[in-house]
Amino acid sequence: MTPQPNPEAGAAVKAADRAHVFHSWSAQELIDPLAVAGAQGSYFWDYDGRRYLDFTSGLVYTNIGYQHPKVVAAIQEQAARMTTFAPAFAVEARSEAARLIAGRTPGDLDRIFFTNGGADAVEHALRMARLHTGRPKVLSAYRSYHGGTQQAVNVTGDPRRWASDSGTAGVVHFWAPFLYRSRFYAETEEQECARALEHLETTIAFEGPSTIAAIILETVPGTAGIMMPPAGYLAGVRELCDKYGIVFVLDEVMAGFGRTGKWFAADLYDVVPDLMTFAKGVNSGYVPLGGVAISGAIADTFGKRPYPGGLTYSGHPLACAAAVATIHVMEEEGVVENAASLGASVVGPGLRELAERHPSVGEVRGTGMFWALELVRNRETREPLVPYNAAGEANAPMAAFAAAAKEAGIWPFVNMNRTHVVPPCNAGEAELKEGLAALDAALSVADDYVE
Repeated sequence: MTPQPNPEAGAAVKAADRAHVFHSWSAQELIDPLAVAGAQGSYFWDYDGRRYLDFTSGLVYTNIGYQHPKVVAAIQEQAARMTTFAPAFAVEARSEAARLIAGRTPGDLDRIFFTNGGADAVEHALRMARLHTGRPKVLSAYRSYHGGTQQAVNVTGDPRRWASDSGTAGVVHFWAPFLYRSRFYAETEEQECARALEHLETTIAFEGPSTIAAIILETVPGTAGIMMPPAGYLAGVRELCDKYGIVFVLDEVMAGFGRTGKWFAADLYDVVPDLMTFAKGVNSGYVPLGGVAISGAIADTFGKRPYPGGLTYSGHPLACAAAVATIHVMEEEGVVENAASLGASVVGPGLRELAERHPSVGEVRGTGMFWALELVRNRETREPLVPYNAAGEANAPMAAFAAAAKEAGIWPFVNMNRTHVVPPCNAGEAELKEGLAALDAALSVADDYVE
């Protein structure tokens, strides 16, 4: 579709937004949101007719791109048939979505509790773990993000937690492995893995194993930096959970549904959690949907004991119809395979080539359509391009990089000193190379800040 300029309409949309919309994670008077006129596939455009290649996939959820006609048609058909129905009933779209999801989750995660998104999926997963074990505490990693609701933000390990952290949520944070910025003075991935597991077991011992209900980890941390866990780490956490009777929760809200080149990132590591949260890519974000995939043992806890939780819109028919259609599209069009193949043959090699040319790139990491570039002032010292949690003038280098990327025609995902490369999982080779060329231009701006 060719964007048609309509600046007057754009001005009206922008004025209404500024007058009435309260934006998340923002100082309301300091933001200038782009007015978006439309989107299709891997692109969106503004009311001035400028088109952007979306290297953010929305918020890493449009895994099949925008406006896929088969999913749009499925939503329309479901709306004509049954727009909504209460969650206590068996509804075809809900049942089929649960069946299709359970058929792709690892192990015996065969029961699906539907939520409205990822944060409330985390809330319910941790509630289930506490009720299943009768224990109060949850362990979670620094450098993590699990959602913005009260419990989810408290298990989050980045600065977005701070304003809501009263110290009473029963959460203890620990360091997960990340060799590039190791907290364990490790020199190899093997050392990092072993020392991170030792640290975790020590944390369990000092907190008291009998007080810990769950350990929650993003299988591959997303917003915090796309840090691929070293071989053996997740299996080691699984062993610790089994040893101490702790529920192992994997958060696949961002990493799931093809993003890593597998249906779930857990498949990369051959690990099966007790609970697994999902959202985003389950239906490409077309209608809000999330959920918890539940193991047999935890489902049995609530066989004759009521589960004390629910949502008005749990398993909403429109959202579930979108999930059914999305999963079929991913199967029919080889979306998961495309993410794996082009991630290995185009994105990974292309990013590593950029790293060779641009001194601002400290590290390239990722898999599938899930990558991050760590931007630094000095490769030797690994000093970040901007300080941790930088704002205002301190964040100027990353702001300049982002502006250059947009000028080059891509919309970048920028967080702290990183840019994440997370295009739709069905993006084609030509689109990916277009995005890499734009990143090349933008990184030249970041290079200006290298010491």
